[in-house]
Amino acid sequence: MKLSLRIMLAMALVVAASAQAQEVTDIYSDLQSCDVTVKGDVAGCLLQLDLSSSKKGAIEARTMPIDGPGTWIVKWNSAAAAEDSYRACARLIKDGEVVSERCNDFYYGGRVAIRFDVRDAHADHRGMTLLVYSEDLAVVDVYYMLVEGDKAVYVTRRDSVPIAGSFRSPSDLSLEWKQILENGREYMGRVKIVEKRDGQTRAFMNPFTAIDDAQITDTYSDETGASATVIGRSRVPFEGSLKFDLHQDGTLLASVEEKTPILLAGDDETVEISWNGTLDPGIYRLTIQLLGNDGDLLDVEEAIIEAKISPRPLMARTEAEDEGSGTTTVVVIAAVILIAAATVAVMRRRRKS
Repeated sequence: MKLSLRIMLAMALVVAASAQAQEVTDIYSDLQSCDVTVKGDVAGCLLQLDLSSSKKGAIEARTMPIDGPGTWIVKWNSAAAAEDSYRACARLIKDGEVVSERCNDFYYGGRVAIRFDVRDAHADHRGMTLLVYSEDLAVVDVYYMLVEGDKAVYVTRRDSVPIAGSFRSPSDLSLEWKQILENGREYMGRVKIVEKRDGQTRAFMNPFTAIDDAQITDTYSDETGASATVIGRSRVPFEGSLKFDLHQDGTLLASVEEKTPILLAGDDETVEISWNGTLDPGIYRLTIQLLGNDGDLLDVEEAIIEAKISPRPLMARTEAEDEGSGTTTVVVIAAVILIAAATVAVMRRRRKS
């Protein structure tokens, strides 16, 4: 009897653990979108989401297969919203049975005391820009999400962030993505801000296309060559090139194209090239083009090179010349001495005679 009881307790624990293995742990929704976080062994499960209101009842429903734990995003296609109470629910379904469910109730319309406001929130190929302000000091948690398809491929959280300021001087809570993005791929950026005291929550989301981006920050040029410094401005690896075109009187004299090192946002490198010899005296026009991964023009810088006549170099005296010069000087001095001695001897003889 005792053994049977132990077996039954063990089986109950196994069943309980299995039930807890799939769980909807968090859901937030407004009338534009919804994010749901699931944990556990959810492979093979379906995620069912629905949106309803107290007046209209069921508004919209979605069902999607999920391949594992994580945060999943849905964009509602609801029509123009009316003032009402709404409910969004997420259910995990396995083998036709609901194994976990969580709902989020919210109200749309009317006047609501706002603890904080958002001046700007948008995502691009570099990261999430977020400018927030509050008339009184507020403390918030901020969730940043990089979304590909229906799933967040990157989620990070900043806890207990104090915000203050005003519309003209908001708190900058922007974030750069950590992931390397693929050129030309479609993503969405989502940010969710949760006020700690009252739980007031706001979410913003927008799609973007990841593109390579870079900028020329500095250039140098003279009679012998040129250089340009490039800084990356995207989480898409920049693998472009710099093209140096040298003109004089409208004629292209030289065109040199060099690949840049691979750059991500914030990385900078300098590329140097040299002309085929020193430029002759004159006025030249230099155009430096920054070309992207696909050969598209991203940036351009132009400069004037004024090549001047080089000063005539001083002729170096060779050691042989120095030795020859020294010998000549000695011979001249000796000749002068001999002539002087001869002159003195002649004058003495004349006096004796």
